[in-house]
Amino acid sequence: MANLQESIKQQNRGRAESASTKTVADLLAMDGPPQQFLAELLATQCQQAQADAAVLLRVGPSGQSEVLATHPRPETDRDALSWIRQIERPFRKVMLSAETVIIKEAASSSQNDHFQRYLMVIPIKSRGVVKAAAAFRLRADQPQKLMISRAYLETTPLLLEHHELQMTTKKHVETMDRLRRVMMVLDAINRPARFLGAAMALCNEIALWLNCSRVSLGFLEGRTVQVKAMSHTDTFSREMQVVQAIEAAMEECLDQDLEIVHPAEVAATVASRAAAELAGRHGPSAVISLPIRQEGEVAAVLTLERAIDQPFDRIKEIEAVRLTCDLCARRLLELHHNDGWFVTRLLKEARQWVGKLVGHEHTWAKIVAAFLFVAVMLLATVKGEYRIHTTFALKAQHQQVVVAPFDTFSKSVDVEPGDRVEAGKTVLGTLETAELRLKLAALQAEKLGYQKQMTAFMRDRKTADAQIAETQSRKVTAQIRLIEKKIEQANIVAPINGWVISEDRKQQIGAPVKAGEVLFEIATIDSLWAELHVPESSIASITQGFTGTMASVGHPGQKVGFTIDRINPIAEVVDHQNVFRVRARIFEQLEWMRPGMEGEAKISAGKKTYLWIYSHGFVNWLRMKLWI
Repeated sequence: MANLQESIKQQNRGRAESASTKTVADLLAMDGPPQQFLAELLATQCQQAQADAAVLLRVGPSGQSEVLATHPRPETDRDALSWIRQIERPFRKVMLSAETVIIKEAASSSQNDHFQRYLMVIPIKSRGVVKAAAAFRLRADQPQKLMISRAYLETTPLLLEHHELQMTTKKHVETMDRLRRVMMVLDAINRPARFLGAAMALCNEIALWLNCSRVSLGFLEGRTVQVKAMSHTDTFSREMQVVQAIEAAMEECLDQDLEIVHPAEVAATVASRAAAELAGRHGPSAVISLPIRQEGEVAAVLTLERAIDQPFDRIKEIEAVRLTCDLCARRLLELHHNDGWFVTRLLKEARQWVGKLVGHEHTWAKIVAAFLFVAVMLLATVKGEYRIHTTFALKAQHQQVVVAPFDTFSKSVDVEPGDRVEAGKTVLGTLETAELRLKLAALQAEKLGYQKQMTAFMRDRKTADAQIAETQSRKVTAQIRLIEKKIEQANIVAPINGWVISEDRKQQIGAPVKAGEVLFEIATIDSLWAELHVPESSIASITQGFTGTMASVGHPGQKVGFTIDRINPIAEVVDHQNVFRVRARIFEQLEWMRPGMEGEAKISAGKKTYLWIYSHGFVNWLRMKLWI
């Protein structure tokens, strides 16, 4: 109850004397502050329902009851608490149940009072939620009168809602009126095609709208603000004291990037010395300066002046002017930028760029840009070794394959990969000859038969038959020699001195082989050369005699030099890429080098600028895409 008593004290201190009781029609048409409306509402409801007193309560942030309005105004706080204390419990009940509660008040001390006193607490809802409650202290000698009073008093929430809607509608109407005036100003600005006409239209329209004695528009020129237009003034000079005072107030607004209002509030922390001097010397007047921004930077300032007894309203007027400045900023700035001769605009733009370039803003960005410029200049002038990256594979100078001489089966394999062999001495393996030997025996028997026939025909002097038999014998003899040659070739001997580099065929013993099938590969490793795979995009940059270095995958730390001997003029597809095979002679052959080893090679293709080295690939690709 201590908080409740404090709330009543605040209500009594802040409320003016209640006006005479109004009718409901007067109440609905009332246009005043909320506190006055609540007091008049309770007074009207008490008069119509013949209630002695009323109070409007709500639950405060701390959970305690707060008094919003009372009727009548209590002479002392104790008088109000005497009956408000009784509605504390029903008030809590109404806030929970959202239903009207009626309780009987304690019996009156007067014996002649035949009326029964009641306390009626009515919930006040907003969007279905109980926000407050209205309590009335009334008398009734019959239950019917109590119900009539209840029916009337329960219209209190409707009256409150009507007033709230009325105030909201009024605010919307005021807002729409301000927007209409803003649109009128924008329309006036958009009509002129030149900057001065648009600036004058802005100043004149705002002066007429807000009843200003003078409205001035200034733009940032270099480091100072210059007045460009003034309401109802066609010509003026910067030498005039009033113009200098206005420019000082504008620069004060621009430097702080804030709205400057004079007279300023007591707790204001914004410096407004120039605005105060303008208002004092050329007034007295109320002054406000608002910044007009472009991409977050102040580019212009609008200053308004009017009589000192008409200070600018922060909610209704200053916000409207602020909105006008934001909406007209682009139009004014474009006209100001394009105003004047071409050379003048060019010099102005150049000055802005130079100012941004040498100014103090974006220091790190400028340092990075300078560093990048120096880096690009160095890349475009300093030359370095241009190297073409390719892959390579080692090849043997002399390499020969051993193929199967006839169709047969593998009988034995006497060598393994990596074995050293000698020409004509080392047997690599043998082929199965059983079928050939059987065929040889059959042919020898056939030959013997032809020889016997030839002898018999000669004895019987059958010369022709003898010659036929001789011919058949010679034919069989040739076949016998062919089979004997194949049997002789069944023992496969190394054709050259070297090393076996083919795969191990011991696991294929007994497998069939076809004539011409590769059985062994032999190569000499004392004389190797490198086969480079140069991409099609780089082949034009190299020629015979170029040198370079290469490194094998197995020995990346050892670099071996080479020189290009021959370039194959026909491209081949390797790993889905067109490449040219280039033969390179190795300067030094190391022990670990073997045919078939692969790695990376770099061909030195002369001196080029680093910018060309790093960008020519992308430039060539872009030229192909754009067909330049």
